[in-house]
Amino acid sequence: MSRNAEVARQLEAFADLLEADGVEYKPNVYRRAAENVREHPEPIEGLAAEGAEAVERIDGVGDAISGKIVEYVETGEIEELEALREDLPVDMAALTRVEGVGPKTVGKLYDALGITTLDELAEAAENEEIREVRGFGAKTEDNIRENVEFAREAGERERLGDARPLADDLLAYLRDVDAVAEASVAGSIRRWRDTIGDVDVLVASEASERVVDAFVEWPAATDTIEAGEHKASVRADSIRVDLRVVVPEEFGAALQYFTGSKDHNVELRNVAIERDLKMNEYGVFDVSDVDDPDAGQRVGERIAGETEASMYAALDLPLIPSELREGNGEIEAAREGTLPDLIEPGGLRGDLHTHTDWSDGRAELAEMVTAAEARGYDYYAVTDHATGPGMVGDVGLDDEDLREQMDAIDEVRREVDPDLTLLHGVETNIGAGGDLSTDDDLLAELDVVVASPHAALRQDRETATKRLIRAAEHPSVDILGHPTGRRINEREGMELDIERLAAAAADAGTALEINADPARLDLHGDPVRVATEAGAVIAVDTDAHAPDSLDYARYGVHTARRGWCEADDVLNAWDTEALRSFLH
Repeated sequence: MSRNAEVARQLEAFADLLEADGVEYKPNVYRRAAENVREHPEPIEGLAAEGAEAVERIDGVGDAISGKIVEYVETGEIEELEALREDLPVDMAALTRVEGVGPKTVGKLYDALGITTLDELAEAAENEEIREVRGFGAKTEDNIRENVEFAREAGERERLGDARPLADDLLAYLRDVDAVAEASVAGSIRRWRDTIGDVDVLVASEASERVVDAFVEWPAATDTIEAGEHKASVRADSIRVDLRVVVPEEFGAALQYFTGSKDHNVELRNVAIERDLKMNEYGVFDVSDVDDPDAGQRVGERIAGETEASMYAALDLPLIPSELREGNGEIEAAREGTLPDLIEPGGLRGDLHTHTDWSDGRAELAEMVTAAEARGYDYYAVTDHATGPGMVGDVGLDDEDLREQMDAIDEVRREVDPDLTLLHGVETNIGAGGDLSTDDDLLAELDVVVASPHAALRQDRETATKRLIRAAEHPSVDILGHPTGRRINEREGMELDIERLAAAAADAGTALEINADPARLDLHGDPVRVATEAGAVIAVDTDAHAPDSLDYARYGVHTARRGWCEADDVLNAWDTEALRSFLH
């Protein structure tokens, strides 16, 4: 696994500390460089080994930043960054998780009140000290007080999108170890929850100590927390990774048990008990002739455990997809034969919400279309940001810009593979009252219109619901983008009456989006299920701002699966003719 994300975080930390110190311009330079380093296809450590000039091949990385990158790769730290941290010894990551608290605020509160931690921030807000600092007031203080608890909770869990690539790298590494018969993730990451506490990995092997030895030597591991005969834990990229090794004949049982969830497993064990069976991490055992079923974990006749499917089959149940195992009716559906035929990974035929460098994307129009072609899509929509509420600076396109982009789209269409239908659209902004930021006549001319909230995200449930219903009922709106406006571990989204919104969207012929960006996953599992049951169509879009971000589609598909979505429920799993019929 490359160290690109690790290096990018150092540059982002640099930017935050510079901004906290009141430095102008430079913070944005460092953040832009961080974005480009994170998304660069080559491993940064390989470029650093060639020297600073090779690192400068990355867009936005000049000689000053390239030198710092080489220094970090070679030594594990950046001297100038450590000096900034000494001057401002704050827990920047924790403090800036509080909505409305950015690096500048952190710097001001440190200078005025000496605040360095989340606990100190909470105490100062409780004691009404923050309102006394110049530039602050009671409203700001109240906002901080209200959002500290969310920030605390956010600090305890990692985004799925940060942890899953790490887990995939580890699985690939372990599967190359001779002693490993099988390897899989377990726990919440296997259920594709939007956040996870740590990464759980399960391995089947007859030589557990050899597996543990290989695990602690994993190149991505930064330190070993513990290592035993059958278990070990390491830290990688600030994320805890736990390994458990079991014998092959018990791998299926352990995988089922450690995947969870707790509610799912409790209900499943109750089904086993009804049948005089004992179900645990070691298998399913027939205990009908056993005097004391609680005498041990492996008492009775073992009838299942080598595969996960055998564990469910022993209870006369089909294998329940991991995404559904939340104790939300999936076992009853399995018993009744009414489990959904979930949309398959890779089941999307196109992407209907993406961006280019016409707005805030990081790639040219032709690059994004080429990336879509490479994925074998049937259709692909370019929907750059329009001007309006929530757009900063000159990011958005006004009506004149959009008409100019129409011509650019037509030029690319002449060059594109005829098997790809290229659609031109826009992501227009939903104002606080539900009005849109793009001219109605222009919206009517576009192939696809995504309408999204980017501002006024603290509205109450009723106001927010009415606002989105008004947007959904606009005759030109095809998709409501990231409806709650949440950003995972950064801000809570708007509370919505999903059932009411979904019913209105269904009546209006407007799809509700699962924004597959792992920082959003909005809508997420439970609201998606409510929405489809209310008759709404779901669109799974990446909101990609660069070619590699089109890979976010997998997070969106697994989120759709968590919401019990079948392919027919997902707009961009339909063929081109069906899509066009919906859009028109």
